[in-house]
Amino acid sequence: MPDSKPAAAPRRSDATRTAILDAARERFAADGYERATIRAIAKDADIDPSMVMRYFGNKEGLFAAAVSVDLKLPDLDALPRDEAGRVLVTHFLDMWEENEVLTALLRVGVTNGSGAERMQGIFREQLLPVARMVCPDPEQVPSRAALASAQLLGLALARYVLRFPPAVELTREEILAWLAPTVQRYLTAPHPSA
Repeated sequence: MPDSKPAAAPRRSDATRTAILDAARERFAADGYERATIRAIAKDADIDPSMVMRYFGNKEGLFAAAVSVDLKLPDLDALPRDEAGRVLVTHFLDMWEENEVLTALLRVGVTNGSGAERMQGIFREQLLPVARMVCPDPEQVPSRAALASAQLLGLALARYVLRFPPAVELTREEILAWLAPTVQRYLTAPHPSA
């Protein structure tokens, strides 16, 4: 006789976990890691603070779960090498403008060891493989990727976190015109000492 169990309804624990993570992402983005509190996150999620601890153990565990980031980087193998800088800058502008998790991660990454480790992991696991696709010398990939990252993160810090008025006022076209050639040079130009 076939099993005729009805499809399982979503568990309340899944909804609670999702509510906590959503509240945490917003709170970390708005307040940064240091100022965000378990109590404030629980209030935002409309639950008791003990539930946050039950699901995630502590603030670091919550942060690690809340800021899981897939940069969804473009496949540079499918593009001409000389378009890599423009494509990456465009992609990162889209990501920064659409995803408050990245803002939270950047805020925390500059003030907290766990945040810095998370940023280093993203660099190692997601950015280095993309740089390998276009860098002419495999031994230079880490240095070149780090330089490109410095430009992209520097812009993000000035524009989306510190909100320097001149950086905020730049149009996308201006940012692309200034930044894309620099990122391109870091990724593909001959080494300066060559």
